[in-house]
Amino acid sequence: MNRAELTEKIVAIKIQKGLTWAGLAKKIGQSECWTTAALLGQMQMTEKESKIAAKALGLSAAEAKILASCPYRGSLGQAVPTDALVYRFYELIQVYGTTIKALIEEKCGDGIMSAIDFSMDIKKQPDPKGDRVIVTLNGKFLPYKRY
Repeated sequence: MNRAELTEKIVAIKIQKGLTWAGLAKKIGQSECWTTAALLGQMQMTEKESKIAAKALGLSAAEAKILASCPYRGSLGQAVPTDALVYRFYELIQVYGTTIKALIEEKCGDGIMSAIDFSMDIKKQPDPKGDRVIVTLNGKFLPYKRY
C-alpha cells in the first residue's frame, strides 16, 4: 500500500465510522488542521501519533508506519483544480496573490512566508446573511539572504 491508497482508505474509514477530523485530532493530540493534513498524506506523524491514529482508524502496524514516513508533499496536480472549494482557493490566489505578495513585502521585506514553520486555523462564523468561513494562515517570515 502506498500513501495515496492509505489516504483513500482513511477517508473511507472516517466516513464509515462517523469520525471527525476534530475528534481524531483530539485523540492524536495535535491541531485539527495539522492532523487532517497528516491523515490526508501531507505531514509526517511521530511513531506515537501514528499508532494512536492507527488504533482509532483500525489500521495495521504497516499502515501506521506509512503515516510516520516522510511524505511527498503537494496534494494537487499541475492542472487547475476542478473541485469547487479547492478551485476557489486557487482563484483567490490568482486574484489576490500579487496583493498578498506586495503587502507581505511592504510589511516584512523581500522574502517568503514559510509553509514549514506554519499553522492554520479554520473557523465557522454564523451570520444571518449566510455563515462565514474564517481561514487563518500563520507562517514564519523568511527573508531572502543577501551575500
